[in-house]
Amino acid sequence: MQPFALNYARPAAELKATIPYAYDSGLQLNVLRDGRIAARDHALLRELGTTTSTAGSKTHFDD
Repeated sequence: MQPFALNYARPAAELKATIPYAYDSGLQLNVLRDGRIAARDHALLRELGTTTSTAGSKTHFDD
């Protein structure tokens, strides 16, 4: 028997956005292309709201 919810479950949609930062495993922080820490860029935080880490759980933040 299949649970009712599985009849309507769909994979999460992938966003088509360019992320202006990348995870630096040495610093364990998201950094901008120029090497600055992404969580210190106030304009970026105003635009995106957060710098969610792509390493491990999506619930961790760099701020």
